[in-house]
Amino acid sequence: MSINNLNHFPLVSVVSVNYNQSIMTMDLIESLSNITYPNIEIIVVDNASPKDDPKLIKEKYPRIILVESVINYGFAGGNNLGIMRSRGEYILMLNNDTVVDPNFLEPLVKKFQDHPEIGAISPKIRYYYKKDTFQYVGFTEINKRTVRNKTIGDGEIDIGQYNEDRETSYSHGAAMMVPMKVVKEVGMMSYEFFLYYEEADWCLRIRNAGYKIFFVHNSLVYHKASVTTGNDSALKTYYLTRNRIVFMRRNIHGYDFFVALLYQLSIAVWKNGIVFLLKGRGKLAKAYWSGLLWNLKNIFNKEIFDNPRL
Repeated sequence: MSINNLNHFPLVSVVSVNYNQSIMTMDLIESLSNITYPNIEIIVVDNASPKDDPKLIKEKYPRIILVESVINYGFAGGNNLGIMRSRGEYILMLNNDTVVDPNFLEPLVKKFQDHPEIGAISPKIRYYYKKDTFQYVGFTEINKRTVRNKTIGDGEIDIGQYNEDRETSYSHGAAMMVPMKVVKEVGMMSYEFFLYYEEADWCLRIRNAGYKIFFVHNSLVYHKASVTTGNDSALKTYYLTRNRIVFMRRNIHGYDFFVALLYQLSIAVWKNGIVFLLKGRGKLAKAYWSGLLWNLKNIFNKEIFDNPRL
C-alpha cells in the first residue's frame, strides 16, 4: 500500500517484551528499521531477564525506549508496562520473535482510519521458518463449554485464499494493534493471566465495549513461534491450564459456567492430566494438575476480576 493513501501518519507505539532474548529482539528492531511507515516509537520492555543483558539492545539501537522491569510480570504485565510508556495514537504489540514486512504498517493504520468501529486488529501471520505457511488469519469463537477455539488458516499454504479483510473473534497476541482511545476506555490486559489467554480476554472486553476485531490481509508479519516458552513445555502446559479456567471464571456465567466447570473437572482431566501420566510425561502431568490447583487455591481471590486502567 502506498503511504499516500493515508490521511495522516499518526504516531504508532510499537511495544515488545524481551526475556532472555536480546539477539532475537534486535532482529525485530532491525526489521522495523526498514519499514516504510514514517512515524513510530519502539518500546522494549525487559521482563527482568536473569540470563541476558538488555542494555545491549539500547547500545545497538539508542533511539528505542528501554524499560527494565525489576520483576517478571509475564506477557500481559510486560506489555502493560510498555503501554504505560507509549505516546502513540495506536499501540502495536509485537512479539520479540517476529519479523515484519517493510510495508506492513500502512494497511493497519488505514484500517483504523477508515473504520473507527474497530477496536483491535492483527495482520496476516506466517511462520518465519516456513514463510509460505500461515500461522494466523483469524480465530474462531471460544467455545463456552470447552473453553477452546481454533486458529483459522494455521498450517495452510498461502495461495491467496485469505486475501480479504475479515471480522474475527480475537486478535493474535504476537501482532496486535489497538487504538490508545480503546485502551483508555476498556483498560489494559489483566495481570492475572501472566502468559496465555490474556489477549483473548482483552479482545472480549473490547468487543463487549461495542468494538469489532479484524484481520487485515495485506499486512504481513512472520513469527518464529514459541521461542521463549518452547512448543511442548511444562511452563506452557501450566499456564494454558491455569488460564483457561481463569478466562472461564472471568467471562462465562450462569448455566454455561456450570457446564464448562463440569467439563474441565471431568472430561478434560481425563483427556489431559491422566493421558500425560499414561504416556510417561510426568512433568507435563504435574504442570497440568498445578494449573488446576492454582484456581482451587485462589477460588475466592477477587483480584482475578481486576482490569488495570491507564
